[in-house]
Amino acid sequence: MLINSFEHNVDAKGRLFIPAKWREDLGSTMIVTRGMLGKTDRRCLFGMSLATWDMLLERYNRIAMTDVKAQNALRMTFANACDCELDKQGRILISGTLRKYAGIDKDAVLVGMGNRIEIWSGEMWAAQLEASENEEEDTFAYLAGLGI
Repeated sequence: MLINSFEHNVDAKGRLFIPAKWREDLGSTMIVTRGMLGKTDRRCLFGMSLATWDMLLERYNRIAMTDVKAQNALRMTFANACDCELDKQGRILISGTLRKYAGIDKDAVLVGMGNRIEIWSGEMWAAQLEASENEEEDTFAYLAGLGI
């Protein structure tokens, strides 16, 4: 299970260390793509195992081609997805396009989300934490409405 959070630096070549405790769940090759959180101040990357990607793909294949909003979202997800292989030091190479999208220059925060990870710039993660604290009461009420 992908839980906890870790802070790491992205090296000059764009490589990011993946924690050893996550490598078995993510596998030797993982998919990294744009996060689907919307607002520009909440940009991050999603990383997942090939098995999780396949499950996501299965769900996406059920969306009607005439659903313009969904197709636009899928287009951005697939056009920016890349398969990232772990090197011998446990690092993945994240494309410059994805790092630019997420604002990741040097500091990165990896956040476990159960079956996937989120990769944030240190600055955007701090802003996300602050925003979450300000919305905490509403968030818990929303989750209760979902039966969680």
